[in-house]
Amino acid sequence: MAVDKTTGTEKIHIIGIGDDGYESVTEPARRLIESADVLVGAEKTLRCVPDGAAERIAVGADLDAIVDELRQPSSRRVVVLATGDPLFYGTARYLCDKLGKDRFEVVPHVSSMQLAFARVKESWEEAYLTDLATRPLERVVDKVRSAETVGLFTAAERQPRDVAAALLGRGIDYFTCYVCENLGSPDERVTNAELADIAAMDFAPLNVMILVRKPDVPDRPTEAVGRRLFGNPDEVFLQSKPKRGLLTPAEVRSLALAELDLGAMSTVWDIGAGSGSVAIEAAQIAAGGTVYAIEMDPDDHSLIVENAERFGVANLVPILGHAPEAWADLPDPDAVFVGGSGREMKTLVEAAYARLKSGGRLATTVGSVENLYELRTTLGGLAGDVKLLMINLARGTEQLERVRFEALNPVFLLSVVKE
Repeated sequence: MAVDKTTGTEKIHIIGIGDDGYESVTEPARRLIESADVLVGAEKTLRCVPDGAAERIAVGADLDAIVDELRQPSSRRVVVLATGDPLFYGTARYLCDKLGKDRFEVVPHVSSMQLAFARVKESWEEAYLTDLATRPLERVVDKVRSAETVGLFTAAERQPRDVAAALLGRGIDYFTCYVCENLGSPDERVTNAELADIAAMDFAPLNVMILVRKPDVPDRPTEAVGRRLFGNPDEVFLQSKPKRGLLTPAEVRSLALAELDLGAMSTVWDIGAGSGSVAIEAAQIAAGGTVYAIEMDPDDHSLIVENAERFGVANLVPILGHAPEAWADLPDPDAVFVGGSGREMKTLVEAAYARLKSGGRLATTVGSVENLYELRTTLGGLAGDVKLLMINLARGTEQLERVRFEALNPVFLLSVVKE
């Protein structure tokens, strides 16, 4: 038995047991279990172990109950029984985080995820693996879309039929699907079917879902071909007709997003979001973060909602209201984009900069030299160093077998970093 150096007591062993029961436990793990004074685990797992002298404490799925049971050091030999690999979406990581790694030794069993990939004879080296019990289905679907191979622990409220329906609802139909039930048990079953068939089937609660991308299929649904992570053509966004043409042009949008330097988990504000083009592309880049599109015009707010649905960005939150009051209760941003052209630009930039996190980025675009001068002076007083770009664009068109270039109005892009 190993000893915890901080307490001088024997370490607690967390031992994984497979669905095939006690017979598959290795001899060293079996000796640890049989020499234990206390066995802690779910009732189903405890039933796998033959009766002995050890006290048995059933804790169900409540991990906090296990923490409370183990919090005080004890001279007794304690073994926590888990399923599969306790460190792979299991109890061991949670217990180590709560009580410290030095308190434990982990003896893993083969996880049901490993067994599932073995059953379907697919490699899981590069697979996207996750647990639907701890991840929102919408975020998982976004990850699945671009993956080659996927392994999912399903959950009681997110069974394979729910996953299949969510994927098909997003036009993701290019995966072969396997559902592996009761792995290692006598009633083990592996089902291989199309997602449309899986969406109409029921499975045992203990299952692993594996998705394998079919060969020679597009990297996205057919209707999404041409949709880009950023820099989408202006015409793919819905715009209100009286304001058509006031959307931030694709090329300017790309440069502004580059200056915002977004990360996967960034919190972003788009102030004066219009129909939401900047916010939507920011949401696609910061897929694990949240983007707040703040707009005071009800018609434009409705367009943000529609455009977000068209692009499938569940992490975009449309906010209808006047700034700066509209952002009073929002979390402080990592990045802010300020659009618009009115006299309130100076006030909005100052108020947004005040809320910006340390190290955060702010970018804004203006079309007049008067606004350029005022905002450069304002941002220079706040941040010191202001990056300025004058963007002159001309788009090529063919007329009478000749190429002509139609110039867009110049745009000034200002950006700062809050030190």
